[in-house]
Amino acid sequence: MKLEATVREAGSAAALRQQGRLPAIVYNKSLNVTISIDERSFDRVFREQGSSNLIDLEVDGEVHQVIVKAVQMNKRQRVAQHIDFFAVTADEPVTIYVPIELSGTPAGVKDGGELDVQRRELHISVLPRFIPEELALDISGLTIGDSLHVRDLRPLLPAEAEILDDLDLAVVTLVPPRLMVEEEEVTDEEELEPEVIGEHEGEDDEAGED
Repeated sequence: MKLEATVREAGSAAALRQQGRLPAIVYNKSLNVTISIDERSFDRVFREQGSSNLIDLEVDGEVHQVIVKAVQMNKRQRVAQHIDFFAVTADEPVTIYVPIELSGTPAGVKDGGELDVQRRELHISVLPRFIPEELALDISGLTIGDSLHVRDLRPLLPAEAEILDDLDLAVVTLVPPRLMVEEEEVTDEEELEPEVIGEHEGEDDEAGED
């Protein structure tokens, strides 16, 4: 899929965004060019291609095959602010995250089991021409207590791909039905303590703006 870009002159990133364009960079070991791209065009291409498919990035007439390496987001508005594109070369492996697509309905769900999905993507190293669009994982045979792990994804990958995740990590588990716990009655003399709920900090953005 094609995406057009122009070399970015020195200036305010905020001014670019007001024009409907996003500041970006395209790089590899021998390339480092600051560019700008149309915001709507990038959104359309990224929705279709994601971060694991090659994009033909045309910069002022020169085409680079790239993958989206990082997207800096505005945390409040949840819109893209800056894009990092990595320009691939045919003979050098790239490290990417490939989405895991689950197919089928587990047999154990009919017995009341619940599917616990623990991973949605797989980290691999592979030559650009062997990059898979997705990994279709059949979960229809799972019964209560069964799990599928990263090592079970190996047959879905090209032989040339190297898995970078721990092979023992669980991808999905079919857990038993939740037990209904009968609440104890509380007498007037018993005093209930308030529940304390912990807060979790969000993940840092991967990409920095130049």
